[in-house]
Amino acid sequence: MRIVSGIQPTGQIHLGNYLGAIKQWIDLQNENECVFFIADLHALTTPYETKLLQKSITEKVIAYLAAGLNPDKAIIFKQSDVKEHTELAWLLNTICPIGELERMTQYKDKSKKYKDNINAGLLTYPVLMSADIMLYKAMAVPTGKDQEQHVELTRTIARKFNQRFGETFPEPKSMMPEYGAKLMSLTDPKKKMSKSDEPKSCIFLFDEPEVITKKIMSAETDSGKDVLYNITKKPGISNLLVIYSLLTKKSIKEIEIEFKDKGYGEFKKSLANVVVNYLEPFRIKKKEFETRDSYVKEILEKGQARARVIAEATMKEVREKMGII
Repeated sequence: MRIVSGIQPTGQIHLGNYLGAIKQWIDLQNENECVFFIADLHALTTPYETKLLQKSITEKVIAYLAAGLNPDKAIIFKQSDVKEHTELAWLLNTICPIGELERMTQYKDKSKKYKDNINAGLLTYPVLMSADIMLYKAMAVPTGKDQEQHVELTRTIARKFNQRFGETFPEPKSMMPEYGAKLMSLTDPKKKMSKSDEPKSCIFLFDEPEVITKKIMSAETDSGKDVLYNITKKPGISNLLVIYSLLTKKSIKEIEIEFKDKGYGEFKKSLANVVVNYLEPFRIKKKEFETRDSYVKEILEKGQARARVIAEATMKEVREKMGII
């Protein structure tokens, strides 16, 4: 099965990104044909530092590798290196109803956040995302909860294309973990964990041990002291329980039993140790890859070549069916 996913280069990868998407990539690459890319074109829709963009791309590739992506198993490349992404996006713009774009939650959120930069790219961002997926005829997209709406739009666009021009694209499905598809902020467990919020609200993949411990120990919890999962009444401790469960592979019920009558403090100390130990190999690998610039460049060049073989074949078929070749 072919699987496609990508992450923007700007900002650090946090635990929510990892558990919601990247951890799935690691598991999926062993038994599927995986296409993973740095979504640098998507990053242009919000303010960014032009001089730092290429550095951010390299850092993101290193983060992928440190987290466990294997370039011998998965295709890893930079989105802008494969021009067919933008070509297909324009063609799909002629099919996608504008009403579908105007109701996108992310467009509404980013329009409020970047009031001085409400550009057309913010509105048509989901069409480019659909092109990213459809270009490789993906069957599935590992994603977090916040991107599910975009995958559903991709299904709609694929269906409309097939109805108008003939069967061409599969309708991809979202792949989300049972828990962790949407980790919540450590400082406000009613909000999604986000790299754009204050640093103490999320755990970044390469945070130092003392930083991780401080963030977890100061994480907002709820009234009472019982370590119990109840997303409505105890959103803070429930969020921490999800993290503990995903990193240890223990069920939430097992963790509840383990910390029965022990209180939040002891639970948080144990969770801090779990997170620190889990992420330690990532920090070590990151330092190793940072000394191998040529290796990272080689991965992107090989990934581009492999991705373009698929992309060019898809676009030849699309152009023929749309009558532009």
